[in-house]
Amino acid sequence: MKVFLMPLLKCRVRQCALLVMALSFTVSAESVWAADPLPSWQDRDARQKIIEYVEKVTDSESDQFIPVAERVAVFDNDGTLWCESPLPIQLAYLIDEVKKQAKENVELRKDPAVAALLKGDIRGSLADGLDGLLRLAAIANADMTCDEFKENVQQWVQSAEHPRLKRRYIDTAYQPMIEVINYLQANDFKTYIVSGGGADFMRVWSEEVYNIPPEQAIGSTARPKFELRGDKAVLVRTSDNFVLNDKEGKPLGIQQFIGRRPVMCFGNSDGDKAMLEYTTMGNAHPSLGVIVHHTDGDREYAYGKEGPQKLIEALEDAPKRGWVVVDMKEDWKTVFKFPQ
Repeated sequence: MKVFLMPLLKCRVRQCALLVMALSFTVSAESVWAADPLPSWQDRDARQKIIEYVEKVTDSESDQFIPVAERVAVFDNDGTLWCESPLPIQLAYLIDEVKKQAKENVELRKDPAVAALLKGDIRGSLADGLDGLLRLAAIANADMTCDEFKENVQQWVQSAEHPRLKRRYIDTAYQPMIEVINYLQANDFKTYIVSGGGADFMRVWSEEVYNIPPEQAIGSTARPKFELRGDKAVLVRTSDNFVLNDKEGKPLGIQQFIGRRPVMCFGNSDGDKAMLEYTTMGNAHPSLGVIVHHTDGDREYAYGKEGPQKLIEALEDAPKRGWVVVDMKEDWKTVFKFPQ
């Protein structure tokens, strides 16, 4: 009997040892998390204010306690959660897609916007502003179903590389901001992206990059059309009824898709000013607005008054509104997402 029991006993001992190791690791990880929930942040005012706010509104004994159901945090995406220079990443995708199609379609090269793009004249191709951008989007997504678009974007983000940073675009996400999202989620906040970028574009990778599910990514939209293609029911992308989710449009998008006023808001430009105001002015709960200021030209980019997105009015209003300004150069120990 001993002969048959010995392997079983050894197995049980080994299992117990592994369980003890796992429990020890869990306790150790929790201790580290409790000691430093934002390890990529310098111990300065911005970090302290974020942590102080979360601690007071999640303390059930505090007079500033916020019920779990009403803990809503919203984040702009471009320039707040990942790099937006020298071009917004979705624009880089559109350019690559238009160039790819132009190689196969001679007639397409005659389009003035496409011809300018092929010469490297991005400004020329977008001379008509939003109309020019929608024209590129229409070319890039012509007759593409929503499922085909999702697959196309997924393939692109897994390989396309930032020209200066020499890392995939999805790896230009900011590690300090990923830590903020994780910290808030661990404290029962529901986290949303509220961006001027395309909702369908962000929903492809938002869960992989930020642990924010696609239904919590709010962005600019156009109305698709329903079709039967053979034995399949599909949605086909169009540029119809385009709605730009920027500036004053962001609070409208929040009301339409979330239905609760946020208590935390993170942005980086004047395009986020209305969302910051909506979060912090007239809120029934304690609230916090945070602005990411791009001051690090060595590790990333430095801009504000000039750049892909202007930060002038929101920065001027920050002191009187009590908004926290994050100095990227001084407040972040590291900038980009850690390799997986």
